[in-house]
Amino acid sequence: MSGKRIRKAVLPAGGLGTRFLPATKAQPKEMLPLIDKPAIQYIVEEAVASGIESIMIVTGRNKRAIEDHFDKSFELEATLEERAKEELLAQVQEVSQMADIYYVRQREPLGLGHAVLCAKNFVENEPFAVLLGDDILVSEPPCLKEMIDRYYLTQSSVIAVTEVPWEHTDRYGIVSLEPGRDDYAIRELVEKPPAGQAPSNLAVVGRYVLTPDIFTYLESAQPGKGGEIQLTDSLQKLNAVAQMSAYPYRGQRYDVGDKLGFVQATIDLALTRDDLAGDVLAYMKQRITELS
Repeated sequence: MSGKRIRKAVLPAGGLGTRFLPATKAQPKEMLPLIDKPAIQYIVEEAVASGIESIMIVTGRNKRAIEDHFDKSFELEATLEERAKEELLAQVQEVSQMADIYYVRQREPLGLGHAVLCAKNFVENEPFAVLLGDDILVSEPPCLKEMIDRYYLTQSSVIAVTEVPWEHTDRYGIVSLEPGRDDYAIRELVEKPPAGQAPSNLAVVGRYVLTPDIFTYLESAQPGKGGEIQLTDSLQKLNAVAQMSAYPYRGQRYDVGDKLGFVQATIDLALTRDDLAGDVLAYMKQRITELS
């Protein structure tokens, strides 16, 4: 391994969560629970399992619950200890000890690119990871760990992608690859291209390993798709001077920013747990029989 080690990650969490209203009216969408853990904890766990030591969560208004979740809870821990709830106590303590977590507020929801720019002082002049909270990725080794390993080989930015149906390409940032090459070199990045105009069906899946050069382009970025500062637009400019590579993710992905994806993640995660799998499967079979 040469160059600087990747030890920092940025988690943008300033979005309004409008797709889950009214549940997100007073509660961050990142705190909606998948079984008994909020969605954002799965993201933090992936980062930590990939070797990340320090995390900057970019928050917004009404996001204080995120900070409280990863903070130490003296009263709760004392109560659990008094009642000899040792397993629960260990789980609660682990949450506050996973990594060094810092926070910065994105004062206006100006887009993903702006959210990443808010973390510039935290990142300093180091390569870093970006993990989006809507994408829960389940694989071993973790997706981000594989991407970091690739960065150490190439010393250039890496973006995770996966194939999506062509009719859904207008929902994603889309990446096309250089033809005739087997190193996944990126040719073009387009943010949510109109139907029928996508250069490929490789969609970005919310994991990035970036060099700090990206901030040069984010600082001068103009509003793009949806009137927001789009990270994809700055990545396209960076790619023109320092070609990036794609990492084809082939594990299980859940879009928990989508209602159906959230339900799918809840069911599948329940089926991986010894304390729930049997009862959940039996209930599903019962309901299928009743509805058929």
